Parts: sequence; C-alpha cells; structure tokens
Amino acid sequence: MSELLFELPLRSAERSPNAPALALKEQRLDYASVAGSLERFAAALVGIGLGKLERVAVYLPKQPETVITMFGAARAGCAFVPVNPLLKAPQVGHILRDSNVRVLITSPERAVTLETELQTCPDLRHLVLTGSAPVQVPAGLDVLRWEDLQKAGAPARSHRVIDADMVSIFYTSGSTGKPKGVVLSHKNMVTGATSVSRYLENVPNDRLLAVLPFSFDYGFSQLSTAFNVGASVVLMDYLFPKDVVAMVAQEKITGLAGVPPLWVQLADLRWPEPAPQSLRYFTNSGGAMPVATLTKLRASLPRTRPFLMYGLTEAFRSTFLPPEEVDRRPESMGKAIPNAEILVVRPDGSPCVPNEPGELVHRGSLVSLGYWNDPAKTAERFKPLPQHSAGLVMTEMAVWSGDTVRLDEEGFLYFIGRRDEMIKTSGYRVSPTEVEEVVFATGLVADAAAVGVPHPTLGQAIAIVAAPAPGKNSDTNALLDACRKQLPAFMVPHHIEWRESLPRNPNGKYDRPRLAAEMKTLFAAGAT
Repeated sequence: MSELLFELPLRSAERSPNAPALALKEQRLDYASVAGSLERFAAALVGIGLGKLERVAVYLPKQPETVITMFGAARAGCAFVPVNPLLKAPQVGHILRDSNVRVLITSPERAVTLETELQTCPDLRHLVLTGSAPVQVPAGLDVLRWEDLQKAGAPARSHRVIDADMVSIFYTSGSTGKPKGVVLSHKNMVTGATSVSRYLENVPNDRLLAVLPFSFDYGFSQLSTAFNVGASVVLMDYLFPKDVVAMVAQEKITGLAGVPPLWVQLADLRWPEPAPQSLRYFTNSGGAMPVATLTKLRASLPRTRPFLMYGLTEAFRSTFLPPEEVDRRPESMGKAIPNAEILVVRPDGSPCVPNEPGELVHRGSLVSLGYWNDPAKTAERFKPLPQHSAGLVMTEMAVWSGDTVRLDEEGFLYFIGRRDEMIKTSGYRVSPTEVEEVVFATGLVADAAAVGVPHPTLGQAIAIVAAPAPGKNSDTNALLDACRKQLPAFMVPHHIEWRESLPRNPNGKYDRPRLAAEMKTLFAAGAT
C-alpha cells in the first residue's frame, strides 16, 4: 500500500509498466514512461540544489509535463504548487510570492506575461521552460529547459520525507481577500485517493477524463485516484461543453467529474454513442447539483451511476451519496467517505439533533495542515472538538467548514448553505441553493445563481442572475410566478437579471462574490 503520494504512479508502473497512464490528443504515455520522467525530474531538482520541502510551482495547461512536475517534485522531497492556468499575471505573482516558490515550470509564452511579476518574487531561483523560444527574464534567475532536465544522468538522492510531511499547497479563493494556500500532506492525499477510488470502485481498465484544473483539489483527485489503481487519465482543456461529451465518446471514458455549472450545460446536450455505454459513473462536487439537472443527466445516461459528493480543500473530500440512494434522496450529500467522520455541531461544539441546522465539521486523516503563512486564519478554521479531545495528551484538530448542513434521522446530510453566502432577508436565513433548485425546476433557465443584495428595509433582498434555457425567452414574469407557487413570500426573488452567461471562477464554479459585488447598489435608491 502506498504511503507517499509519488508512490501511487511508481507502484502502478511496477505492476503494469506498459499500461496506459496519460493521454493528450495523439500523445500517449504508459506508466513506465511516466515513472521514468518523474524520477529524472526529481533527480534534476535535487541536482540544482533544491532543499527538502521547498516549493515548486507549475503554471501550465493540462499536459504530461504538468503531471510529471507535481509528482516529480513530491518524489524529490519537495512540495508542489499547482497554479491554475486561467489565472492572470498578478494572481500568479501573489501565489509565487506567498508560497515562497523556488522553482517555476511554465512555457515561454506564459513566462513573457509574467516578466514584471517575476521581478517581485525574491525566493524564486529557477525558471524551467517547456519550449525552446528565448525569454527575457530578470537578472539572477536561472533559466533551464525541460528537455535538458529529462536527459538521462546519474540519479540524485531524494530528500527523505514521511507521510506527515507537506507535499503540496493548493490555493483556494474565499468570499473576501486574496487566495489562501491550503497545506496538504502525503497522508492527506494518499488517504483521499484510496478512499475515493474505493467507493467509486475504480479499476485498472478505467479511463478518467480530466476536465477540471489540477489546481483544484477535486481536479487533482482524478490523477491520484487513477494512479492509485493503475487506471488511465485523458487530459483535456475544453472550450465548449459539447467538446466534453464528444471526448467521452471518442476516448470511451468510464469516469467523469464535474461541478454544477458544467453539469447544467452538459445536461442539455445529446450524448453521442458510445458515451452512454462506456461512462460507468459521473461525480459532482463543488456545490449542490440541481435536481432538475440530475434528472436530465440520468435520462441521457441511464446506465451511468451518479455519485453526489461534498468536499472542501481543507479536508479534500468529506461525503458522498451512494447511487442506490439517489432516487430516495436526490438532494442529499450523503454520508462520510471511508476513513472520515463528519459531525454537525452548534457553535459550542455540541452535536445537533436530527434536522437541526449546524456547522459541518470534518475530523480524521484527511484534515490538512492549515493555511500557509497564515496562523490567524488557520486558528479560525482548524479547531479541536471538545468531546473528541478530552483526555488526549495531544489535541486533535478538526476542520470547521463554515458550511451549514443538517443531518436527518437516518444519518444522511443535506447542504443548506455556506455561512458567508447565506442570505439574511426579513429576519430569515435563506440558502441560495434552495432558491436555485426551484428556479432550475421551471425549465426556463440554463444557468442561475441566487445572491443576497443589500436592501434598506429587508437587510438583504434575493436577486437571481439567470441565463435563459435554449429555445426559451427571458421571461421574468413566468419565472416569478413559478417561484411564488413554490416558495414562501420571504424567499421569492425581488429582482431577476438575465444574461447570456454567468461568470465563473477559475475552478468552474459560479463566481458569487463577483455577482454580489456587481449588484450591491441595486436597491440603494430606496426600494420597497
């Protein structure tokens, strides 16, 4: 059994060296090739003097070099920092500075856009480029070529690490402030890969389509779960949702992971053969999937098993709903994944009774090491649970998620809302998800997000930003009428704004903070 992250692909290579590991368009790498490349990259990092646990950032699209960088850095005894390729220079610069990156792997084209930012990264020593084009870089920065680092040479001894050591920093955006780095250990990531691949029943013959960014823990999980069992991963940066369903059919994909905004788009598409035959399961995380969307997907993919999941970067993955429970409770986020315990607690840490809203708290070996360089934010989110720490010499830390959930009498969890996204209107606390479920069920919208907007008398008013469904008009009155029939008066939206599309953050989720900021003065003139 693997204990360190880099052992996942290496042990699969020992078992089945010729088995397919990675695919990108016409490029195909077996496990022996991946293992050799990451070993050479690890040796190169140690050879240029990189110290134990020093940070290695990668700013590239999904391609084999991206994967090899991450697992190779782990093999060297360093920590990798995946940077979302959709980010712009100032955002990339913040991550490089905040995580004290020593080595950056990127392309010449991307390096040009970072020229100014690289001058403000005092810890950066080496720039590794995947191409041969010349690049102007700040003085004192050592420029290396990926191809040179892949040349065979004497292997260097990697730094010794154990499963409790840091292996990566994943940057996650909150509702306010700059992204914060979540520090993950080898144990966190290997436990997560083992747990998820267990309940998904992954096997070597699986072919997973990676469409989510690797800088998103849910996206990276497609690699770690596949490598854990020796399955293969098809890499894809898609432009249009129709490209995803086409790739599922073309590559005979068996597993597909997505976030709600992507599933909303995919649900309205025709899935070409042989997609319905090959796709064994699909998973959802990063927010609740609307029931109307789930219903459409299941109609198009009758043989495909849906896994509805919940997770947070601070603890990787927390819950899943088994497919056999979907018909009975499609709105549930399920129960704890293997090797995790999920509790619903009051502010004092005491357990909630069934159906009492409370904060979701995650304990176990998936709990991360905190936020990089931020002890204050770490202390806010990572706290002990009194009933689990009594009598212990060393206090066990749990993740207090900030998400409000409820637990029913049978132990199934239901998401209510993020603490920082809950809408407080007319003295009530309203979950955006609950309003969105009703809006999606009308069939009038393709996309929709509910946000709270400051209101002079209500505290906050509920606003819906929506894109019309294909073939439908932007019919505000029809949408409001449907909401009035399904929702109590205090939950009926006060404003509906139609757009061609909704903004998304780099991980593909709806950008609620941006929508709220854009609409904050909507009722400033004194609405009733």
